Amino acid sequence: MTREDFVGVVRNSFAGLGFDQDAPMVTFPIDPFLVDSDLTPIQEKLHAFVEGLVSWQPKTLQTGVYSPPLLHMEGRDYEAALDTMNRRFLMNTWGDGLPLNAPTEERITWILTGTDQPRQDVIGKIMPRGGIATVETVAVALAMAGGRPAYLPVLIAAVEAILEPGLEHDKFQATSGSTFPVVIVNGPIAEQIRLNSGFGLLGPDPQHPAGASIGRALRLLLQNVGGALPGVGTMAMFGGMRYTNAVFAEDEEGLPEGWDPVCTNRAGLARGSNAVTVYVATGASNIMRRGVGKETLEEEGTQSLHRVASYLGSPSPHYTHGWAQGSPGALLMSRVVAKQLAGLGWNKASIKQFLWEQSGLPQTKVRETGLRQWIEAAPHPDTVASAGQDPWPITRTPEQIILCVAGGHHPTHNFWMQAMAPSVACREIALPATWDQLIAEAEISLGSSGEACRI
Repeated sequence: MTREDFVGVVRNSFAGLGFDQDAPMVTFPIDPFLVDSDLTPIQEKLHAFVEGLVSWQPKTLQTGVYSPPLLHMEGRDYEAALDTMNRRFLMNTWGDGLPLNAPTEERITWILTGTDQPRQDVIGKIMPRGGIATVETVAVALAMAGGRPAYLPVLIAAVEAILEPGLEHDKFQATSGSTFPVVIVNGPIAEQIRLNSGFGLLGPDPQHPAGASIGRALRLLLQNVGGALPGVGTMAMFGGMRYTNAVFAEDEEGLPEGWDPVCTNRAGLARGSNAVTVYVATGASNIMRRGVGKETLEEEGTQSLHRVASYLGSPSPHYTHGWAQGSPGALLMSRVVAKQLAGLGWNKASIKQFLWEQSGLPQTKVRETGLRQWIEAAPHPDTVASAGQDPWPITRTPEQIILCVAGGHHPTHNFWMQAMAPSVACREIALPATWDQLIAEAEISLGSSGEACRI
Protein backbone atom coordinates (compact mmCIF):
# COMPACT_ATOMS: atom_id res chain seq x y z
CA MET A 1 0.00 0.00 0.00
CA THR A 2 1.42 3.36 -0.95
CA ARG A 3 0.67 6.82 -2.22
CA GLU A 4 0.39 7.31 -5.96
CA ASP A 5 3.45 9.57 -5.97
CA PHE A 6 5.51 7.04 -3.97
CA VAL A 7 5.25 4.16 -6.45
CA GLY A 8 8.84 4.61 -7.62
CA VAL A 9 10.19 4.62 -4.07
CA VAL A 10 8.30 1.43 -3.22
CA ARG A 11 9.52 -0.38 -6.33
CA ASN A 12 13.08 0.74 -5.65
CA SER A 13 12.83 -0.48 -2.06
CA PHE A 14 11.40 -3.85 -3.10
CA ALA A 15 14.21 -4.35 -5.61
CA GLY A 16 16.84 -3.31 -3.06
CA LEU A 17 15.55 -5.85 -0.56
CA GLY A 18 15.74 -8.62 -3.14
CA PHE A 19 12.06 -8.81 -4.05
CA ASP A 20 10.41 -8.46 -7.44
CA GLN A 21 9.89 -4.75 -8.04
CA ASP A 22 6.71 -5.59 -9.96
CA ALA A 23 5.10 -7.12 -6.89
CA PRO A 24 1.48 -5.98 -6.50
CA MET A 25 0.70 -2.76 -4.72
CA VAL A 26 -2.47 -0.84 -4.01
CA THR A 27 -2.15 2.90 -4.50
CA PHE A 28 -4.07 5.89 -3.17
CA PRO A 29 -3.89 9.66 -3.52
CA ILE A 30 -2.22 11.51 -0.68
CA ASP A 31 -5.49 12.25 1.15
CA PRO A 32 -5.80 9.04 3.25
CA PHE A 33 -2.24 9.58 4.52
CA LEU A 34 -2.93 13.02 6.00
CA VAL A 35 -3.92 13.71 9.60
CA ASP A 36 -7.62 13.16 10.44
CA SER A 37 -8.29 11.84 6.94
CA ASP A 38 -11.13 9.65 5.74
CA LEU A 39 -10.00 6.00 5.56
CA THR A 40 -13.09 4.83 3.71
CA PRO A 41 -11.21 4.60 0.35
CA ILE A 42 -8.88 2.02 1.90
CA GLN A 43 -11.78 -0.10 3.14
CA GLU A 44 -13.35 0.08 -0.31
CA LYS A 45 -10.20 -1.43 -1.85
CA LEU A 46 -9.82 -4.43 0.45
CA HIS A 47 -10.56 -6.72 -2.51
CA ALA A 48 -7.47 -5.32 -4.28
CA PHE A 49 -5.28 -6.35 -1.35
CA VAL A 50 -6.74 -9.86 -1.37
CA GLU A 51 -6.31 -10.15 -5.14
CA GLY A 52 -2.69 -9.08 -4.94
CA LEU A 53 -1.91 -11.56 -2.17
CA VAL A 54 -3.47 -14.63 -3.76
CA SER A 55 -3.34 -14.12 -7.54
CA TRP A 56 -0.13 -12.27 -8.44
CA GLN A 57 2.43 -13.96 -10.68
CA PRO A 58 5.87 -12.59 -11.66
CA LYS A 59 6.28 -11.37 -15.24
CA THR A 60 9.44 -13.44 -15.68
CA LEU A 61 11.10 -16.37 -13.97
CA GLN A 62 14.54 -15.62 -15.37
CA THR A 63 17.25 -14.74 -12.89
CA GLY A 64 20.91 -13.84 -13.16
CA VAL A 65 23.31 -10.94 -13.42
CA TYR A 66 22.65 -8.50 -16.23
CA SER A 67 25.76 -7.07 -17.90
CA PRO A 68 24.75 -4.20 -20.18
CA PRO A 69 26.76 -3.68 -23.37
CA LEU A 70 29.09 -0.72 -23.81
CA LEU A 71 27.45 2.28 -25.41
CA HIS A 72 28.74 3.60 -28.73
CA MET A 73 28.26 7.30 -29.50
CA GLU A 74 28.75 8.76 -32.94
CA GLY A 75 29.04 12.29 -34.29
CA ARG A 76 30.81 14.29 -36.94
CA ASP A 77 33.63 14.85 -34.45
CA TYR A 78 34.43 14.17 -30.80
CA GLU A 79 32.52 17.24 -29.60
CA ALA A 80 29.36 16.17 -31.42
CA ALA A 81 29.69 12.63 -30.09
CA LEU A 82 30.05 14.00 -26.55
CA ASP A 83 26.93 16.13 -27.02
CA THR A 84 25.07 13.01 -28.17
CA MET A 85 26.28 11.15 -25.08
CA ASN A 86 25.11 13.89 -22.73
CA ARG A 87 21.68 14.04 -24.35
CA ARG A 88 21.30 10.27 -24.19
CA PHE A 89 22.43 10.19 -20.56
CA LEU A 90 19.79 12.77 -19.69
CA MET A 91 17.11 10.85 -21.60
CA ASN A 92 18.03 7.76 -19.56
CA THR A 93 18.16 9.78 -16.29
CA TRP A 94 21.86 9.04 -15.77
CA GLY A 95 22.98 12.66 -15.57
CA ASP A 96 22.46 15.58 -13.22
CA GLY A 97 21.71 18.35 -15.70
CA LEU A 98 25.30 19.51 -16.07
CA PRO A 99 27.68 18.29 -18.80
CA LEU A 100 29.40 14.98 -18.05
CA ASN A 101 32.75 13.63 -19.11
CA ALA A 102 32.61 10.50 -21.22
CA PRO A 103 33.30 7.43 -19.02
CA THR A 104 35.42 5.71 -21.67
CA GLU A 105 37.43 2.61 -20.90
CA GLU A 106 40.60 4.68 -21.23
CA ARG A 107 39.39 7.30 -18.73
CA ILE A 108 38.11 4.70 -16.27
CA THR A 109 41.40 2.78 -16.41
CA TRP A 110 43.20 6.06 -15.68
CA ILE A 111 40.93 6.79 -12.71
CA LEU A 112 41.55 3.27 -11.37
CA THR A 113 45.26 4.04 -10.97
CA GLY A 114 44.09 5.80 -7.81
CA THR A 115 43.63 2.50 -5.97
CA ASP A 116 45.35 -0.85 -5.57
CA GLN A 117 41.99 -2.61 -5.25
CA PRO A 118 40.84 -4.77 -8.18
CA ARG A 119 38.13 -3.08 -10.22
CA GLN A 120 35.67 -5.94 -9.62
CA ASP A 121 35.87 -5.67 -5.80
CA VAL A 122 32.42 -5.08 -4.31
CA ILE A 123 32.10 -2.11 -1.95
CA GLY A 124 28.45 -2.64 -1.13
CA LYS A 125 24.81 -2.32 -2.10
CA ILE A 126 23.38 1.18 -2.45
CA MET A 127 19.76 1.50 -1.41
CA PRO A 128 16.92 1.91 -2.01
CA ARG A 129 17.31 0.29 -5.45
CA GLY A 130 20.05 -2.01 -4.21
CA GLY A 131 22.48 -1.55 -7.09
CA ILE A 132 25.93 -3.01 -6.43
CA ALA A 133 28.80 -0.56 -6.16
CA THR A 134 32.12 -2.02 -7.21
CA VAL A 135 35.45 -0.22 -7.37
CA GLU A 136 34.88 0.12 -11.11
CA THR A 137 31.39 1.57 -10.58
CA VAL A 138 32.86 4.22 -8.30
CA ALA A 139 35.56 4.98 -10.87
CA VAL A 140 32.90 5.39 -13.59
CA ALA A 141 31.05 7.96 -11.49
CA LEU A 142 34.26 9.86 -10.77
CA ALA A 143 35.17 9.83 -14.45
CA MET A 144 31.75 11.26 -15.35
CA ALA A 145 32.13 13.95 -12.67
CA GLY A 146 35.47 15.18 -14.05
CA GLY A 147 37.60 13.67 -11.29
CA ARG A 148 41.20 12.54 -11.16
CA PRO A 149 42.82 9.30 -9.90
CA ALA A 150 44.01 11.03 -6.72
CA TYR A 151 40.39 11.70 -5.72
CA LEU A 152 39.42 8.02 -5.88
CA PRO A 153 40.74 6.98 -2.43
CA VAL A 154 38.60 9.67 -0.77
CA LEU A 155 35.51 8.71 -2.79
CA ILE A 156 35.91 5.01 -1.99
CA ALA A 157 36.29 5.76 1.73
CA ALA A 158 33.23 8.04 1.62
CA VAL A 159 31.10 5.36 -0.06
CA GLU A 160 32.25 2.78 2.50
CA ALA A 161 31.28 5.17 5.30
CA ILE A 162 27.87 5.91 3.81
CA LEU A 163 27.15 2.19 3.54
CA GLU A 164 27.82 1.56 7.24
CA PRO A 165 24.51 0.19 8.60
CA GLY A 166 24.33 2.71 11.42
CA LEU A 167 24.09 5.60 8.98
CA GLU A 168 20.81 4.16 7.59
CA HIS A 169 21.47 5.41 4.09
CA ASP A 170 18.38 3.62 2.78
CA LYS A 171 16.28 6.09 4.78
CA PHE A 172 18.09 9.30 3.92
CA GLN A 173 18.11 8.27 0.26
CA ALA A 174 14.32 8.00 0.04
CA THR A 175 13.08 10.54 2.59
CA SER A 176 11.10 13.67 1.75
CA GLY A 177 13.62 15.68 3.76
CA SER A 178 16.44 17.40 1.89
CA THR A 179 19.19 15.21 3.28
CA PHE A 180 22.73 15.16 1.90
CA PRO A 181 25.96 13.52 3.06
CA VAL A 182 28.68 15.68 4.57
CA VAL A 183 32.23 14.38 4.10
CA ILE A 184 34.92 15.94 6.31
CA VAL A 185 38.47 14.96 5.30
CA ASN A 186 41.43 14.92 7.65
CA GLY A 187 45.11 14.24 7.03
CA PRO A 188 47.78 15.35 4.56
CA ILE A 189 45.78 13.96 1.63
CA ALA A 190 43.50 17.00 1.79
CA GLU A 191 46.25 19.42 0.81
CA GLN A 192 47.78 16.95 -1.62
CA ILE A 193 44.59 16.73 -3.71
CA ARG A 194 43.77 20.44 -3.23
CA LEU A 195 40.67 19.91 -1.13
CA ASN A 196 39.39 23.21 0.23
CA SER A 197 39.42 24.02 3.93
CA GLY A 198 39.32 27.80 3.65
CA PHE A 199 37.41 30.52 1.83
CA GLY A 200 34.40 29.19 -0.10
CA LEU A 201 34.95 25.59 0.96
CA LEU A 202 31.33 24.61 0.26
CA GLY A 203 31.16 26.21 -3.16
CA PRO A 204 32.92 26.09 -6.52
CA ASP A 205 36.60 26.99 -6.48
CA PRO A 206 38.85 26.39 -9.52
CA GLN A 207 41.86 26.39 -7.21
CA HIS A 208 40.37 23.54 -5.18
CA PRO A 209 38.38 21.35 -7.61
CA ALA A 210 38.53 18.07 -5.67
CA GLY A 211 35.51 18.61 -3.43
CA ALA A 212 33.15 19.36 -6.30
CA SER A 213 34.23 16.31 -8.32
CA ILE A 214 34.14 13.91 -5.37
CA GLY A 215 30.78 15.22 -4.16
CA ARG A 216 29.28 15.14 -7.64
CA ALA A 217 30.49 11.58 -8.20
CA LEU A 218 28.94 10.60 -4.87
CA ARG A 219 25.63 12.12 -6.00
CA LEU A 220 25.76 10.21 -9.29
CA LEU A 221 26.34 6.96 -7.39
CA LEU A 222 23.44 7.61 -5.02
CA GLN A 223 21.21 8.42 -7.99
CA ASN A 224 22.26 5.93 -10.66
CA VAL A 225 23.23 2.95 -8.51
CA GLY A 226 21.00 3.65 -5.51
CA GLY A 227 18.01 4.82 -7.50
CA ALA A 228 17.64 8.21 -5.77
CA LEU A 229 16.01 9.91 -8.73
CA PRO A 230 13.96 12.96 -7.67
CA GLY A 231 10.26 12.24 -7.42
CA VAL A 232 10.79 8.55 -8.18
CA GLY A 233 13.48 7.10 -5.92
CA THR A 234 13.91 10.00 -3.55
CA MET A 235 11.02 12.15 -2.38
CA ALA A 236 13.20 15.05 -1.19
CA MET A 237 10.89 18.03 -1.44
CA PHE A 238 13.68 20.56 -2.02
CA GLY A 239 16.92 18.61 -2.55
CA GLY A 240 19.36 21.29 -1.42
CA MET A 241 23.14 20.76 -1.74
CA ARG A 242 22.65 17.76 -4.02
CA TYR A 243 24.80 18.72 -7.00
CA THR A 244 28.06 18.28 -5.13
CA ASN A 245 26.96 17.42 -1.56
CA ALA A 246 29.46 18.81 0.97
CA VAL A 247 33.04 17.52 0.71
CA PHE A 248 35.72 19.61 2.40
CA ALA A 249 38.79 19.41 4.61
CA GLU A 250 39.33 20.51 8.17
CA ASP A 251 41.86 23.32 8.49
CA GLU A 252 44.29 21.31 10.56
CA GLU A 253 47.05 23.92 10.28
CA GLY A 254 44.63 26.36 11.89
CA LEU A 255 43.83 24.18 14.90
CA PRO A 256 44.86 25.89 18.15
CA GLU A 257 47.31 24.03 20.34
CA GLY A 258 45.61 21.14 22.10
CA TRP A 259 42.63 20.98 19.70
CA ASP A 260 42.26 17.62 17.98
CA PRO A 261 40.94 17.13 14.43
CA VAL A 262 37.46 15.71 13.81
CA CYS A 263 38.69 12.18 13.01
CA THR A 264 40.43 12.05 16.39
CA ASN A 265 37.39 13.43 18.24
CA ARG A 266 34.99 11.00 16.58
CA ALA A 267 37.00 7.82 16.00
CA GLY A 268 40.15 8.15 18.08
CA LEU A 269 42.37 8.10 15.00
CA ALA A 270 45.87 9.50 15.40
CA ARG A 271 46.46 13.07 14.36
CA GLY A 272 47.79 13.07 10.80
CA SER A 273 45.64 10.11 9.73
CA ASN A 274 44.09 10.29 6.29
CA ALA A 275 40.40 9.77 7.05
CA VAL A 276 36.84 10.76 6.20
CA THR A 277 34.12 11.52 8.73
CA VAL A 278 30.63 11.26 7.25
CA TYR A 279 27.24 12.24 8.60
CA VAL A 280 23.90 13.19 7.02
CA ALA A 281 22.76 16.82 7.08
CA THR A 282 19.32 18.30 6.41
CA GLY A 283 20.18 21.94 5.87
CA ALA A 284 22.52 24.75 6.85
CA SER A 285 22.49 28.17 8.53
CA ASN A 286 25.02 30.96 8.26
CA ILE A 287 25.41 32.53 11.72
CA MET A 288 26.71 36.07 12.18
CA ARG A 289 28.89 35.59 15.22
CA ARG A 290 31.02 38.72 15.59
CA GLY A 291 29.99 41.88 17.42
CA VAL A 292 29.83 45.45 16.15
CA GLY A 293 33.19 46.48 17.61
CA LYS A 294 31.97 47.99 20.87
CA GLU A 295 32.34 44.74 22.85
CA THR A 296 35.41 43.46 24.62
CA LEU A 297 36.94 40.29 23.21
CA GLU A 298 35.52 38.31 26.15
CA GLU A 299 32.03 39.74 25.61
CA GLU A 300 32.12 39.04 21.88
CA GLY A 301 33.30 35.48 22.45
CA THR A 302 30.59 34.61 24.98
CA GLN A 303 27.82 36.46 23.15
CA SER A 304 28.72 34.74 19.87
CA LEU A 305 28.48 31.31 21.49
CA HIS A 306 25.09 32.22 22.95
CA ARG A 307 24.01 33.24 19.44
CA VAL A 308 25.22 29.96 17.99
CA ALA A 309 23.43 28.02 20.74
CA SER A 310 20.17 29.77 19.86
CA TYR A 311 20.45 28.35 16.34
CA LEU A 312 21.16 24.88 17.68
CA GLY A 313 18.20 25.14 20.08
CA SER A 314 15.64 24.55 17.37
CA PRO A 315 12.74 22.15 18.10
CA SER A 316 13.74 19.97 15.17
CA PRO A 317 12.38 16.40 15.01
CA HIS A 318 15.52 15.50 13.06
CA TYR A 319 17.44 15.68 16.34
CA THR A 320 15.58 12.59 17.55
CA HIS A 321 17.28 10.43 14.90
CA GLY A 322 20.76 10.95 16.31
CA TRP A 323 20.01 11.82 19.93
CA ALA A 324 21.28 8.55 21.42
CA GLN A 325 24.25 7.63 19.23
CA GLY A 326 24.59 10.05 16.34
CA SER A 327 24.99 13.80 16.08
CA PRO A 328 22.80 16.91 15.96
CA GLY A 329 25.10 18.44 13.35
CA ALA A 330 28.41 20.12 12.64
CA LEU A 331 29.52 23.65 13.47
CA LEU A 332 32.16 25.14 11.17
CA MET A 333 34.42 27.72 12.80
CA SER A 334 37.29 29.54 11.13
CA ARG A 335 40.82 29.37 12.49
CA VAL A 336 40.60 33.06 13.44
CA VAL A 337 37.60 32.44 15.70
CA ALA A 338 39.09 29.22 17.07
CA LYS A 339 42.32 30.97 18.07
CA GLN A 340 40.43 33.90 19.62
CA LEU A 341 38.38 31.52 21.73
CA ALA A 342 41.44 29.42 22.58
CA GLY A 343 43.16 32.57 23.81
CA LEU A 344 40.22 33.09 26.17
CA GLY A 345 40.64 29.57 27.58
CA TRP A 346 38.12 27.70 25.42
CA ASN A 347 38.77 24.37 23.74
CA LYS A 348 36.64 22.03 21.63
CA ALA A 349 35.28 20.19 24.66
CA SER A 350 34.32 23.32 26.61
CA ILE A 351 32.70 24.93 23.54
CA LYS A 352 30.61 21.80 22.94
CA GLN A 353 29.65 21.70 26.62
CA PHE A 354 28.52 25.33 26.53
CA LEU A 355 26.52 24.88 23.32
CA TRP A 356 24.93 21.71 24.69
CA GLU A 357 23.86 23.39 27.90
CA GLN A 358 22.61 26.59 26.28
CA SER A 359 20.71 24.90 23.42
CA GLY A 360 18.49 22.79 25.67
CA LEU A 361 14.78 23.19 24.95
CA PRO A 362 12.33 23.93 27.81
CA GLN A 363 9.45 21.48 28.07
CA THR A 364 6.99 24.25 27.21
CA LYS A 365 8.70 24.56 23.80
CA VAL A 366 8.98 20.80 23.41
CA ARG A 367 5.25 20.40 23.93
CA GLU A 368 3.91 23.41 22.04
CA THR A 369 5.90 22.53 18.91
CA GLY A 370 4.87 18.87 18.96
CA LEU A 371 8.48 17.76 19.43
CA ARG A 372 7.41 15.64 22.42
CA GLN A 373 5.53 13.24 20.13
CA TRP A 374 8.58 12.82 17.90
CA ILE A 375 10.81 12.08 20.87
CA GLU A 376 8.36 9.47 22.15
CA ALA A 377 8.16 7.90 18.68
CA ALA A 378 11.95 7.69 18.23
CA PRO A 379 13.39 4.23 17.44
CA HIS A 380 16.02 4.27 20.20
CA PRO A 381 14.66 3.57 23.72
CA ASP A 382 17.10 6.00 25.33
CA THR A 383 15.72 8.82 23.19
CA VAL A 384 12.17 7.89 24.19
CA ALA A 385 13.21 7.87 27.85
CA SER A 386 14.60 11.41 27.50
CA ALA A 387 11.21 12.91 26.60
CA GLY A 388 10.56 14.34 30.06
CA GLN A 389 13.94 16.03 30.59
CA ASP A 390 13.61 19.75 31.23
CA PRO A 391 15.32 21.29 29.43
CA TRP A 392 15.49 18.64 26.74
CA PRO A 393 19.07 18.46 25.40
CA ILE A 394 19.40 18.30 21.61
CA THR A 395 21.68 15.28 21.99
CA ARG A 396 22.58 12.84 24.76
CA THR A 397 26.11 14.20 25.33
CA PRO A 398 28.05 17.33 24.32
CA GLU A 399 30.67 15.19 22.57
CA GLN A 400 28.16 14.28 19.87
CA ILE A 401 28.26 17.83 18.48
CA ILE A 402 30.77 17.98 15.64
CA LEU A 403 33.05 21.04 15.83
CA CYS A 404 35.21 21.51 12.75
CA VAL A 405 37.78 24.26 12.26
CA ALA A 406 37.27 25.27 8.63
CA GLY A 407 36.37 28.25 6.49
CA GLY A 408 37.95 31.51 5.35
CA HIS A 409 40.38 33.20 7.72
CA HIS A 410 37.85 35.76 8.95
CA PRO A 411 36.02 36.24 12.28
CA THR A 412 32.54 37.22 11.10
CA HIS A 413 30.58 33.97 10.66
CA ASN A 414 30.00 30.42 11.83
CA PHE A 415 28.19 27.82 9.75
CA TRP A 416 25.82 25.24 11.24
CA MET A 417 24.81 22.13 9.29
CA GLN A 418 21.99 20.44 11.17
CA ALA A 419 21.87 16.65 11.00
CA MET A 420 19.52 13.75 10.63
CA ALA A 421 22.27 11.40 11.68
CA PRO A 422 21.59 8.23 13.67
CA SER A 423 25.33 7.62 13.45
CA VAL A 424 28.57 9.26 12.35
CA ALA A 425 30.87 7.07 10.26
CA CYS A 426 34.64 7.33 10.03
CA ARG A 427 36.88 5.56 7.56
CA GLU A 428 40.62 5.66 7.01
CA ILE A 429 41.68 6.39 3.43
CA ALA A 430 43.80 3.76 1.67
CA LEU A 431 46.42 5.16 -0.69
CA PRO A 432 47.86 3.24 -3.68
CA ALA A 433 51.54 2.36 -3.96
CA THR A 434 51.87 4.93 -6.74
CA TRP A 435 50.49 7.79 -4.66
CA ASP A 436 53.52 10.09 -4.91
CA GLN A 437 53.55 9.65 -8.68
CA LEU A 438 49.84 10.55 -8.94
CA ILE A 439 50.38 13.76 -6.97
CA ALA A 440 53.42 14.67 -9.08
CA GLU A 441 51.36 14.15 -12.25
CA ALA A 442 48.60 16.38 -10.86
CA GLU A 443 51.13 19.14 -10.21
CA ILE A 444 52.12 19.00 -13.87
CA SER A 445 48.56 18.71 -15.16
CA LEU A 446 46.92 21.34 -12.94
CA GLY A 447 49.90 23.57 -12.31
CA SER A 448 51.62 24.26 -9.03
CA SER A 449 49.41 24.64 -5.99
CA GLY A 450 49.76 26.98 -3.06
CA GLU A 451 49.14 30.56 -2.05
CA ALA A 452 51.98 31.93 -4.19
CA CYS A 453 50.28 30.78 -7.37
CA ARG A 454 47.06 32.73 -6.85
CA ILE A 455 46.38 35.77 -8.97
